[in-house]
Amino acid sequence: MYFSTALILLLIVLDIFVYYLQKQQEEDDVEQNNSSSSDQQSVHIEDHVEKKDSSPSSSLEKHCRRFSLAEIKLATDDFNDAYVIGKGGFGKVYKGRVDFGGGIDVAIKRLNINSNQGETEFWAEIEMLSKLRHSHIVSLIGYHEESGKQEMILVYEYLPNGSLEDHLHKRRAHGDNLSPLTWIQRLCICIDAARGLDYLHTGTGVECRVIHLDVKSSNILLDKNWAGKIADFGLSRTGPAHQSSTTNVYTNQIKGTFGYMDAQYFATHRLTRKSDVYAFGVVLFEVLCGRPALDFTLDEKQYSLAVWASHCVEEGTIHQFVDPCLRGEVSNHCVKKFAHVANKCLLWNAKDRPTMTEVVAQLELLLALTLQNNSRVTIAEKVRSLFKIKFPVPSNHKKKAIKKDEQHTTMAEGGSYHSNTTKFSIPVAGNPKEQAAEDGSTSDHHGGAARVFTGKELKRATYNFHETSIIGWGVYGVVYKGVLSDKRIVAIKRSKRFKIVDQTQIEPFINEVGILSQINHRNMVKLIGYCLELELPLLVYEFISNGSLSDHIHNESRSLALTWDIRLRIATETAGALSYVHSAASVPIIHRDIKPTNILVDDNYVAKVSDFGVSMKIILVELITVFEGTLGYLDPEYLQTWVLTDKSDVYSFGVVLAELLTGKRPLRFDRPENERTLAIYFVSSLKEGRLSQVLDERLLLNEGVIPDDIINVSRLAERCLHVRGDERPTMKEVAMELEGISIVKEKSVARVEEREEEDRS
Repeated sequence: MYFSTALILLLIVLDIFVYYLQKQQEEDDVEQNNSSSSDQQSVHIEDHVEKKDSSPSSSLEKHCRRFSLAEIKLATDDFNDAYVIGKGGFGKVYKGRVDFGGGIDVAIKRLNINSNQGETEFWAEIEMLSKLRHSHIVSLIGYHEESGKQEMILVYEYLPNGSLEDHLHKRRAHGDNLSPLTWIQRLCICIDAARGLDYLHTGTGVECRVIHLDVKSSNILLDKNWAGKIADFGLSRTGPAHQSSTTNVYTNQIKGTFGYMDAQYFATHRLTRKSDVYAFGVVLFEVLCGRPALDFTLDEKQYSLAVWASHCVEEGTIHQFVDPCLRGEVSNHCVKKFAHVANKCLLWNAKDRPTMTEVVAQLELLLALTLQNNSRVTIAEKVRSLFKIKFPVPSNHKKKAIKKDEQHTTMAEGGSYHSNTTKFSIPVAGNPKEQAAEDGSTSDHHGGAARVFTGKELKRATYNFHETSIIGWGVYGVVYKGVLSDKRIVAIKRSKRFKIVDQTQIEPFINEVGILSQINHRNMVKLIGYCLELELPLLVYEFISNGSLSDHIHNESRSLALTWDIRLRIATETAGALSYVHSAASVPIIHRDIKPTNILVDDNYVAKVSDFGVSMKIILVELITVFEGTLGYLDPEYLQTWVLTDKSDVYSFGVVLAELLTGKRPLRFDRPENERTLAIYFVSSLKEGRLSQVLDERLLLNEGVIPDDIINVSRLAERCLHVRGDERPTMKEVAMELEGISIVKEKSVARVEEREEEDRS
């Protein structure tokens, strides 16, 4: 056993050396071949499409066959649904058999004429795959295209084992009786896919480098031997191989799949090969944790696998979330090494991420380590992995990591929390901190006056937390309606996530008490008190009778009452409250989760900002190691830099304004691709003069005329949604501008009423 292991490691080292020399020679050849054209600009697939007529070029004929429609129909029994093996954004995929090279099984992808994809993606895939030949890239066998674009069909090699996504998520979720992928299989598939991407990025064998732009588990297919292959090049982009960094700048649409999308690309529209590296890092965590990139059935903090897994790696808890199918099969040491590779791919600064060449090297070294330590691995698996292993020498260049504050705490001044102890304190009634009323603050309650309730009182108020008292659910827990002994109606929030004895997890609870005990404003929900007596902590708030702003925007029966005047007033009041918390104290408070579900409205539609559990007091800027917020409202600059400022709240408020103006949710995957993210869609529509097409139709005047105040609020929202924080206004400026728009509107209405009165008289 020891002799065979030593022999394997020796051969691996020799293979590293040979592969390194080969790789260097190929890179030198590419550099020499392209040195004379160093001033060329990046090439877009669309440029080729514009020059193309309906017939394929002679170069395409050399590499892939043009099939007749009759051949395609024969192979699929006239597109019989019984032959369908998959569906995607392009259309249905059929299994067929064509008379090509003695007869072979193929996968036939037929464009749905109603698909968001079309001719551009069709020719992009043909051009790309006709140039690329690699054992870990799906081969394009041929295509069919008719004049008039009635039929656009692609014919690929058939891969019988489906996609990586199928085996990680879909088949298990559907209850299929399949053996899960082993750890060795998963590692080998990841290495296969990484090598395919490395081939695309380094330009080996072709005169261009390729950015895939849609790397995800559903685009990694598995052949009969379980080898992984990269598929779906419809969104890919190319550039000259001699360039050290392939980039393209897009001004209209962001391409890719949410959950895998590079935050830096999302924020700047600047695309590099490191965007593929980011997406591949998400795939690696999928493989390790066995969960999809986005899962909205989980708590908000866990929606995004990338954000959540990175946090787990930082906290050293990722081993707790390994796919249950792998328990006992992979050591904690291997989990740590693998997660480290994945986490480096997800670094927010693209320059700090590894290249795919480096990723291949690290994964294959991890495989060698796994084989060395795993005495249960079969000889067949060893032989297969041995002959597949070809790795370059890892770079000696080491990036300097940002040192994060290990003792960082989000506690507001007035309450204390120690991350390395179990001590905490909260302000209590009887010792209020006096605070001057300014910027709309009120004197009906004072900061610090939080009452301590007994468990018995709150049980009685909610009929022992009976389910009939529940009025809402959130990330923090369940919200009950309660009636106190003095007949006051209150809202009682009960944690569902931690026990009171687990004081290291009680920070959101303490944070909310600490902040709301010190600030007050007529447009902020009042904290009445709290209870620490029971097993789970409870917070007691004033009861806001009319629900959340989200309820009114997106509930058709309730949105009828939400006139533009009411929407404008709610926006103005919310902006005033946020301006207050940003500037009322000596140290600004950043809310971090501004969204319509956290803006409550009373019976008179007065806005009340709520939920300060993840808020922070910061001094100018703060480096954040754990992301808080909600997808669709998160500031892209915050995602990119990890630096939190008050401008992150401004961005989130800009999304709220767009939601008020359009009546659309901020993030929906059932909308067309260019409309999925409301912030991007709203800004692009405004710039392109299509505002009337996205506005809530109830806000338009007769004949589709847009009132001036709506135009002005739309432009303000656009400034709030600027990708750069320093280009956004402050919340004080936003509040003042909205107040000014409201005043102008009121005066205009008053003048109209005066003229109507004069006409009647």
